[in-house]
Order: sequence, then structure tokens, then C-alpha cells
Amino acid sequence: MRDPRLDKLADVLVGYSTAVRKGDLVNINAEAVALPLVEAVYRSVLRAGGHPFWTPKCEALHEALLIEGTEEQLAYVSPLDLERVGTIDVHIGLWSEVNTRYLSRVDPAKIARQQAAVRPVRKIFMEREARHELRWCGTQFPTAASAQEAEMSLRQYEDFVFGAGLLDTPDPVAGWRAIRDTQEHLRKRLQGSKEIRFVVPPHNGHDGTDLRVSVDGSTWINCAGEANFPDGEVFAGPKGVEGHVNYSFPAVHGGNEVVGTRLKFAGGRVVEASAVKNEAFLIKMLDQDAGARTLGEIALGTNYAIKQFSRNTLFDEKIGGTFHAAVGAGYPESGNSNDSGLHWDMVCDLRKSATNPGGEVFVDGEVISRDGKFLGAGWPGN
Repeated sequence: MRDPRLDKLADVLVGYSTAVRKGDLVNINAEAVALPLVEAVYRSVLRAGGHPFWTPKCEALHEALLIEGTEEQLAYVSPLDLERVGTIDVHIGLWSEVNTRYLSRVDPAKIARQQAAVRPVRKIFMEREARHELRWCGTQFPTAASAQEAEMSLRQYEDFVFGAGLLDTPDPVAGWRAIRDTQEHLRKRLQGSKEIRFVVPPHNGHDGTDLRVSVDGSTWINCAGEANFPDGEVFAGPKGVEGHVNYSFPAVHGGNEVVGTRLKFAGGRVVEASAVKNEAFLIKMLDQDAGARTLGEIALGTNYAIKQFSRNTLFDEKIGGTFHAAVGAGYPESGNSNDSGLHWDMVCDLRKSATNPGGEVFVDGEVISRDGKFLGAGWPGN
């Protein structure tokens, strides 16, 4: 018997997140392990009057390409992928890892080359989204592999995933609309500002964080369950960045976990990069193309229902009291059109604890968040 929360999730994805309409061509992308949710979404799209189809993902086939593929094959972009991304009205991605570390022993240079090759697909996707021609949402289907990464049992992880999406409440959509309202207060305060600065004191043997991001002319976007589900962030496209950041949590990308990441920015680009673990992988990703060392996104996490790190960026970047920044591709609708095959979100904790000194967020010199708590009335977490 299918978990009834999957049907509730499917209806939220179709009816609220992507607002599927009659006649919409809807791509559902997932591993076969997620078939229970694929079916639920497929049926929900049919009820909405759309035309659903499933494009399977397969970790084993991706691994085969990276290990056995020639340079020509790694650089190949399928015309079918280009046609699909240029034609669909809605994309619903169901992230459903079978083995979260399947790429961990693949040559990082090959991963970088293959990511760079799909830049045209990503570019079309982002440009169509910015023109409101394409709606999309990505969500997590709980798997044993993801539960292990989060150091939970599968049942505990299912409760974590569905709880973060408010699917254990009678009306999740009403809950996300209320979250949108609180985040809108924050978004309005940020819109029109010129600089946002993040400061964390030195601790644990490193020099902390002092990152100054220009957002003069950027568009701040309120994320409340549309493109990501669950959600909980307010983000913008940076215009420039100076300073350095020591990321609190491991930066996970393509099954590789980079620990102790430190980035220094000058002139808007990463000029120094180091890590305690997997530094070579970090450098390979940053060197994959001309845009990979440029900041494409800056964001504040606002979901205070998510309290713990899970090695899953979908949840970790939303943790209330954190900020995250993505190197690589930017979102044109946010004011950043940086082009890259990379988009890698890395998370910094601003919450005060026994192991973390806390931090502050300044907007044009005014403190708006201290130790992970927003200071404005009616803002997230208040």
C-alpha cells in the first residue's frame, strides 16, 4: 500500500508548486525506485488536465558514461534533451538517490567535463524559467541511501522529509501560504538594498567569515514551495562579492563530500579555495568552466522546522538561521545571468551553539539577524 503522504505530496506539487493547467506538457524525472511517487504525480497531472510523461534517471548508466565514455561522448549533448527542455511546460524532479556516493571515486575531471557539456541544457532551462515559459519543482523521495546519509532509519527519514513539507498537517498549502507571508516581510526589507554582509567570528582554528555581497539592482525572490519542496529561503542574484567564507557544513556535490571548505573572493570571483577533505574535487569543480568561480546566488535560510544537517542540500540550505551561496550558474530572474555547468550551494551556520559562535547579517550596515534569529517583527521564526 502506498504511503498516503505521497498522494498528498503529489497533489501539492501539481496543484500548488507548479500549478499544472489543462494542456500542460509535464516531465516527471526520477529513478525507478521512486515509482510510487511517479505514479502519484502522474495521476495528479492527469486529474489536472495535463499530459504527463516520465523520463527515468539511472545512476548506473551515468556512472558508465563517466568511466567508459570517450572525450567525444562526455561532451555530447543529446538533441532529445535540448528538445525536451525547450518544449515542456512543467518539470517535476523527484530526487531519489539509490547510492549517494556512486560518483565518489570517479575522476573529478570527467565529472567536470560532463557537467560543462550540459551547459546548453541548463541555460535554456533557466532562460525559459526567467521568461515564465517553464515551471518546475524538485522534491525528495525518501530512500534508504538518503536516510543513511542523514544518519536516520528510513522511517525516521520519511517523517523528517514529510514533516519539513508540512505534509503531516491537514492543509499543507495553507501552511506554505502563511510561510510565504512571513518571508515576504523579509524580502521587502532586502529589496532595494545595496549590500548584504555575513560575519562569523574566528573559531575552531579558522578565520571565521566576513563576506560582503553586492545586491545593488538584484531581485530578491520569496521561495515558499514552488521551485523546491520543501522550501524556505529568500535569495537574490549577486552583482559582486568580496571577502572570505568558511562553510560550517560539508559541501556535498555529485556524491562527493567536501569538508572544511574555505573560499576567498576578490573582484566577484573565487581567487583562493581550500578544504580539509576532497580539496582536489573542489578545485576541479571550480575550474570546469569560466563561470564556475563566480557567485550565482546568495540566500538566507528561513525554514525553522528543519533543524539538523542531513547531507542533502534541498533541506540543509533551508535551515532557519543559515545562509548559503552558490558558485556557478545564476538565475536570470534574480538579476544574475552567470553561465556555468556548475551550481553548487554551500551552507554556513549562523546559529549560536556550544560548537559555533553564531554570526550576524548586515544589510547596508544594519543588523537584521543575530545568532540565527531575524530581528524584524513578523519575519521568519518570529
